[in-house]
Amino acid sequence: MEIAITAPSGNVGRFLTGHLVRAGLRPRLLSRHPDRARASWGDLVDARETDLRDAAAVTEATRGIDALYLVVPPGESGDPVEAYAEVGEAVAAAVAANRVPHTVLQSSVGAELREGAGEIDGLARVEQTLDRTIAGEAGLAVTHLRCGYFFSNLLYELDGIRAGTVDVLLPTGRPFSWVAPADIAAVGASLLLHAGRPGRRVQGVHGPQDLSWEQAVAVVGDVLGRTVSARRVDDDAMRATLAGAGLSPAQVEAIVRMSTGLREGFVPEQPRTPVTTTDTTLGAWAWAELRPALQASG
Repeated sequence: MEIAITAPSGNVGRFLTGHLVRAGLRPRLLSRHPDRARASWGDLVDARETDLRDAAAVTEATRGIDALYLVVPPGESGDPVEAYAEVGEAVAAAVAANRVPHTVLQSSVGAELREGAGEIDGLARVEQTLDRTIAGEAGLAVTHLRCGYFFSNLLYELDGIRAGTVDVLLPTGRPFSWVAPADIAAVGASLLLHAGRPGRRVQGVHGPQDLSWEQAVAVVGDVLGRTVSARRVDDDAMRATLAGAGLSPAQVEAIVRMSTGLREGFVPEQPRTPVTTTDTTLGAWAWAELRPALQASG
């Protein structure tokens, strides 16, 4: 069985690669920096230099595969949503040209809105492009993983955690789904190794429980042995902070609207069920990943 993975060194890809290697496969890893994968896995993987924006290169790199796990990495463009859409078009063209039987897209809770959710709108565009592609190609399948908020996003909050306050845009007491990247990889591996039925499927990946920001930082504080609180800040204050960090207006809005677009009355299309619930707790992840990262950063 030939399985290809994009962004293989990322938060999810590194775990997914391990699952497939341990299943006895030699996954095909598509990356702009294949030496990183080779350094970790050697000949256990087939690492190929591939720019996902280059439709011809993606078509060549995915020739003969049975399944594709698609992570659309953050683009370097000033407009993140358009960068996602560009990759979606290139990958969809490859899926059609090579008649890839099954594509698993790492999408996000909120993509069901289709617009108004910032960078998540880019994933919605990729979903729609893949949906159109398989609709015109009998026998092909696509699965969209609507993932919750990654635990690993807390690694971007090390300064705030160290200072004792994390600034957020959502109401601090409102629960939402949080998930470990390793759990997403486990779900992805199970889907890739199972042929599945042709057509479109959507699956939530919601982690073990919904947590508010207040609850999440309390867990983090318990693990780290310090007091951490969540502070809701004004939208424009967050915009000013992001702009001050050098982000373009489109990049600022892409980040801000990932929170503001899901703030008013949003209910995920996929409810929490035993199928969408995964195992790794925030406390376990924070001990294994956040604690050493905080120590290493001083």
